[in-house]
Amino acid sequence: MDSSRIVSSVGTRQEEANKATSIAFYEAALNEHNFEKALQYIGPTYTQHNPNASDDIAGFAGFLAFLRENHPLSRGIIKRIWADGDYVILHVLERRHPDDRGDAVVDIFRLDAGKIVEHWDVTQPIPETLAHANGMI
Repeated sequence: MDSSRIVSSVGTRQEEANKATSIAFYEAALNEHNFEKALQYIGPTYTQHNPNASDDIAGFAGFLAFLRENHPLSRGIIKRIWADGDYVILHVLERRHPDDRGDAVVDIFRLDAGKIVEHWDVTQPIPETLAHANGMI
């Protein structure tokens, strides 16, 4: 991932470390679909708020297996990142296939002791036409 293209403000040392952890986790998990590599960024517990993914670490492993099997070319491009204490927010262009228009995604992670322990996300398909010229990402 070309992190030089990510829009980000500078935060505290811990916020910067949390952003780096979240980016590394996102790359390992959602772009490489590599559960073992992603696991190093997850805390001893993992609470999932996405209604389409099972809770806990085993549920996350199942979600990555689903991606590998059904969407092996899926990739996300992080466009913006914010941190506020233990929370990190990613604004992402996600595509299940390189030819897809994609989805605008906001991922929210909560970290504890530098590890991801909780996740929320909101996903919105990018339509063919918009009522404005501002874009979604």
